[in-house]
Amino acid sequence: MIVGAAIVRDGALLAQQRAYPEEAAGLWELPGGRVEAGEPEEAAVRRECAEELGVAVEVGGRVGADVPLPGGKVLRIFAARLTDPAARPHAVEHRALRWVGPPDVGDLDWLPADRVLVPDLEKLLRDTGFA
Repeated sequence: MIVGAAIVRDGALLAQQRAYPEEAAGLWELPGGRVEAGEPEEAAVRRECAEELGVAVEVGGRVGADVPLPGGKVLRIFAARLTDPAARPHAVEHRALRWVGPPDVGDLDWLPADRVLVPDLEKLLRDTGFA
């Protein structure tokens, strides 16, 4: 299982740009990663955000449907918000971070698995910002 965080602040979604591997470098994705054995999914979202962005998040409800990945894995996205609204996420392993509003979410060059979720991400931003 792979989990991701749709982090929303002030009506914008946080996206991060891959630095590697070469075939994914420059593409955008949501923060996240593998769920460790015995780890609850929400705990994995919090851990991955701390590792990748240096911030703490509050995890909300699911965003969109599960996205099948190669090798039989599944990507599951959760809404999230910064525990401290003034916190400044920083790119630990990624090339760049960007806050994008609803009109710009579809314009990013997303990884294929994340691109599938663009309509759900736009809906999240339009509706509540956090579920």
